[in-house]
Amino acid sequence: MEERIHQQIAKELNLPLSSIQGTVSLLDQQNTIPFITRYRKEVTGGLDEEQIRAIQERLQYLRNLELRKQEILEKIQEQGKCTPELQQQIETATTLKTVEDLYLPYRPKRRTRAIIAKEKGLEPLAKLIVQSSLESPEALAKPFISEERQVPDAKAAWQGAMDIVAEMISEDIRARQKIRELMSKSGFIVSQKNSETKENEHVYQDYFDYQEPVQAIPAHRILALDRGEEEGVLKIKITVEEEKVWGALERIYITSSQNTLLDFLKEAIQDGYKRLILPAITREIRNELTEKAHEHATQIFVKNLRNLLLQPPLKDMCIMAIDPGYVSGSKLAVLSELGDLLACDIMYPHQPQKQRKEAKAKLTQYHQKYAFQAVAIGNGTASRETEELISEWIQEGNLSVVYTIVNEAGASVYSASEAARDEFPELDASFRGTISIGRRLLDPLAELVKIDPKSLGVGEYQHDVSPKALDKALHDVVESVVNYVGVDVNRASLELLSYVSGINRRTAKNILSYRKEHGRFQTREELKDVHGIGDEIFTQCAGFLRVANGRNPLDNTAIHPESYPVCQELLNILQEKPQELFQRNAIITLKIKQYNLQELSMQLKVGQPTLMDILENCKKPGRDPRDQVPPPILRKEILTMDDLQPGLCLQGTVRNVVDFGAFVDIGVKTDGLVHVSQMSKQYVKNPMDVCKVGDIVQVKVLNVDKTRNRIALTMVI
Repeated sequence: MEERIHQQIAKELNLPLSSIQGTVSLLDQQNTIPFITRYRKEVTGGLDEEQIRAIQERLQYLRNLELRKQEILEKIQEQGKCTPELQQQIETATTLKTVEDLYLPYRPKRRTRAIIAKEKGLEPLAKLIVQSSLESPEALAKPFISEERQVPDAKAAWQGAMDIVAEMISEDIRARQKIRELMSKSGFIVSQKNSETKENEHVYQDYFDYQEPVQAIPAHRILALDRGEEEGVLKIKITVEEEKVWGALERIYITSSQNTLLDFLKEAIQDGYKRLILPAITREIRNELTEKAHEHATQIFVKNLRNLLLQPPLKDMCIMAIDPGYVSGSKLAVLSELGDLLACDIMYPHQPQKQRKEAKAKLTQYHQKYAFQAVAIGNGTASRETEELISEWIQEGNLSVVYTIVNEAGASVYSASEAARDEFPELDASFRGTISIGRRLLDPLAELVKIDPKSLGVGEYQHDVSPKALDKALHDVVESVVNYVGVDVNRASLELLSYVSGINRRTAKNILSYRKEHGRFQTREELKDVHGIGDEIFTQCAGFLRVANGRNPLDNTAIHPESYPVCQELLNILQEKPQELFQRNAIITLKIKQYNLQELSMQLKVGQPTLMDILENCKKPGRDPRDQVPPPILRKEILTMDDLQPGLCLQGTVRNVVDFGAFVDIGVKTDGLVHVSQMSKQYVKNPMDVCKVGDIVQVKVLNVDKTRNRIALTMVI
């Protein structure tokens, strides 16, 4: 069975069978996907994380499928109805849908019209309808007429027989597959307004009299229709040309025109379709469409979140964070280069207090004391006015200070969280939110992992999506990014450590407790002294945890401790010392070029993928992959809606990417929309093929609608 599963996955994913077998073995040994991806390339054949996750998903599906097959075969065998042909059909089925279709005639069911007719002894008459006959219907029905069995006349007999045939057709895998195919390829989703008036029904007015082909309807419209139906505003059905249906079914069941029971058969076909097959397949297709729409929305969220988490840190800068406000004032927090809180305060530059002069004086006071180089302004209430204040203050003082607007989505969620209370128990929640805004600029990944991803504002229709599936997908992408970047074990928070390969929340707490009691970790090996970290967990997590400025420079690289002997031997060949790795990496890079990779691999007795990773880390020790991403746009002067005119070209940051385009921050309070039709001169099917969250893009203003607070942009310049 397992071999068959491996072969099927290899065929489906177009991957070598050896890679599938190696990956499955590692997964079964409870290795994490980040660990397998990075440190077991020889076993997997160098598969990437996406491929390994696909293998894991298909493996789970196919194993569950095999279990379901065995369960169904046992149930049919208990009924004494399992023929060799049926057993072979079930055993060779490749989808759960096919297996359930085959099981349908044998599934225990409630007391249907067909069951009642069988209890009246009408099953032999039903078989005649399907097999065809040349005798008169009256003569054929006569033996089945019985007052005792509540079959008073021929009409009742034939009605019962047709009920049996209708159910038989509805449970026939041939009929179900044909109708499923017709509805999927030729059907239309039709939506109409419910007769009852509902609150906010105008939101769905585009769907009051609407239809679209099943195979063409996009995910976001499926989710909108589902939501409208759930709220009682819309009625939705799937239609298909009935002539096509009758023709398809009659070709299956009508084998001869010389049949006195032909009218009964046709009536049974129509009844089986309208009463039984149509509702069942409609539900099935609707469920499939919804499931695909959920998967699509989840993938959009996942891709946007990944790109958001990979935004580069603002290194070596002391910053001031501002959470703007009116009546309650604007909260201030000065943070060191490492994100430590240096000071917090409050100013009231806006209405109703309008203490603008005092606010500027306070900014100057903190700038003179801490020499912060950047200001992070939250994009919530009073953000525009605060930006004006900061811009004026910079210009008036001719200061070498820059500012940027930071998306504060989720900051309030963090400020009231257990993590925030543990970190700053003495502070008011509003100041905790201010600190979070500043840290998002200093190190987005380290800060954003503390917040429920659904609160970060980079999804599409996430409130319509299955919470369980969405949570798993978001957890997987956060785990992926955290391990891709690596974690400084001496600076990481509980939340960040909890996403490291092999480490759960309890182990993360133990690491923090050890750090608090013993001080900084000096080596990776010291992790083994932490309660709960044995050899297996150490193997999973060690390569992703960094020890900066420790005893062994290799501990601040992505080289796994299990490869240290190979790395040491390599450095011996290059006549270099691990202690000088960071100082002499440029020289090491030059020396490496003199060697043949294959020969070096054989000499060191190590696989080429692992050797290449070691070489890469020797060339660029301690490299942060986020450094490849453009830094955030930092400004000194303000831009307002009044400054925007059609034709004006600007630089902006992509904040969110959805099915219909991308929202771009161009320095005014409102993000502009680049519709998918304005993303390229060529046709764009998927906006994510053109840009991603965090990209710095050149845009041109198409239109400014101040009344509706909308900005239309184009990337076609």
